[in-house]
Formats: sequence, structure tokens, C-alpha cells
Amino acid sequence: MMNSHIRPVAAAKKLGLLAAVTACVLSLVQCSGGSSDKGRAPSREHREPSATAPAPGLEREITAYTAAFDEDTGYRRPSRSDRRTVAAGVGLLLDGRREEAEHRLSDVDFAIRTVTDEATGRRYAEIADRAEGGAAPRGWGRVYVDLGSPVRWSAQVPHPVADRHTERLGAQLLSRASGGVLIVAGAHRKAGRGDEADVAHRRDSVFHAVCDELVRRGLPGIQLHGMAEDSAPDHDVVASTGRGREAVSEGRALADDLKKRGYDVCRAWARSCPLAGRTNVQGRAATARDVPFLHVEFGPRLREDRDQAGEAVAALADVTRAWRRG
Repeated sequence: MMNSHIRPVAAAKKLGLLAAVTACVLSLVQCSGGSSDKGRAPSREHREPSATAPAPGLEREITAYTAAFDEDTGYRRPSRSDRRTVAAGVGLLLDGRREEAEHRLSDVDFAIRTVTDEATGRRYAEIADRAEGGAAPRGWGRVYVDLGSPVRWSAQVPHPVADRHTERLGAQLLSRASGGVLIVAGAHRKAGRGDEADVAHRRDSVFHAVCDELVRRGLPGIQLHGMAEDSAPDHDVVASTGRGREAVSEGRALADDLKKRGYDVCRAWARSCPLAGRTNVQGRAATARDVPFLHVEFGPRLREDRDQAGEAVAALADVTRAWRRG
């Protein structure tokens, strides 16, 4: 299906993008896709050992998928029926009805396959769009579901590549903590027309429909963002519960853990902080159902350096522990 929303330069860039993705996958190296980090590139003083190091297992799978994302890779706004179908398919899978889920998802040309993270041996169901490799990708994203444990929480990556390396953090968190669902947006936040691909602020996306299905089931979530160094110059992290307060205890635990690891956290439930996610639509949906939701903005060094990213992921995994106990 052709996508009328692709900018004219997209076709010209396609061959280069395909070559970049192929090289990235063959070498098992994450390509540098560039980043807006809320509109600004990271400072040069931050080194990036993780940006060129081979990524393990599930992280390699996800970063190979997002490697070609940029502002010109296209996006097609899904219909209400499309959104409901994908969300219903995810729900059927979570209920253990995989065959029914596969049948339902095939109506919108989505498929389910099982992938194994060789680093941990854990198996995940990957829900992906069969149209991703076409000339006009729809940009509807992917969902990964832990098959080895009861699902208790979600991690959400609404701005992969645009918020540099947040897709890596999401993959690492899912690999580290059992019982999770990872939702990754399928396009750069500036793809398509206007803000239609900025899924953190749009209700008419597959991303939001899936998150809403998880909220309906009472699953708490952590949404991962990346901020520029000068967005909160006195802080490494901004942690927020959005418009609600259902996750204040989890937010405090995360902030305390990161503080012990040497990072300064702005606690948006206790003081005024930039980028607190008050208008985030997934957070608003969670608040409406009294479901815990954390909106976390990480500065460049916690995303670009693998060792420091590991510290962030360890702290996030600790937050999910109480949720995993049910």
C-alpha cells in the first residue's frame, strides 16, 4: 500500500537507508541514526562507547529495527479499526490465546513470531507489521511480550531514535526484568505530517491503543524519554508520575536508587521540573484508571555510555520488582 504521507525526499533516500540497515544488521552494530533529543543534538563531550559496541540479543533485534528511522521514513495514521484490531490481538496473546491473536492480527497484516534473547535465554513474542519492509512503511511499531513469566508491567518507548538510545534502554529493561511488555513506536516522532507520529501526544495511534489495552488490564508502565543536556542542566534525570500520583512510591524508589548511584533526579511530584509529562496521553489514560505510570527523562550520559545506561536500567528493573510480585 502506497503511503501518501511520505515526503518527496523519502523515495530518494530509500536506497541509502536500506543499505544502512543492511550494514547495521550484518555487523551486529547499532547504526548512528541521529537524534533530536527534544530538538537538540547531545554535546560532543559525551563519549559513546555503547553506540558502536555490538548489542546483545533482544537489544540487537530492536535496534536493527529502529536503525533506519528518521524524519522522512514515513507514517500512515491508522484507522480506529486498525488500532482496535492490533490492541485486541495483543490482548488475546496476553490471555494465552496465541492462535486467535495471530488470526486477529492478520486482518491488519501483523504477525507474531517467537524470538530468543541469547544473552538470557528468555523467549519473547514479537508482534510486528509485515509491511515494515515495504516502500511505504506504516510506522505502527512493535510489541514484545515476555513468554516465560506472567505479564505484570510495561515499558514504553514513544520516541525511538529521536530520543537517542531510549530504544536500547527499553530492550535492556525487558531483558533484565521478567514479566514485561515492551511497546516501541514505529516511526521517528517527526515522520508523517505535523505531529501525527508523536505518539506520546496522540490518541489516534497503534502505540496508544496498545498502551490503553494494558492500562485496561491494570498493568503499570514506565515510559522512557531522552532530554537534551540543557533541558534540565542541574539534573541527570527528570522523574514524573504525569498528571496522577499513583506511582509516587515507585518514583521515590527510582529517584533514591539513582541518587545512590550518583545521579541527580528532579522529582516532579514534589517540585517544579521541566519535561514532567503532564500532557502525555498514555499517562493521562493511566491516571484515569488509577494505574501507576512513570514518565522518565534521561540525560545524554545515562543513554550514550553503556556502563551508565546499565546503572539506569538496573534502577528501573528494581522499580518493576514490586509489580512483578503482583
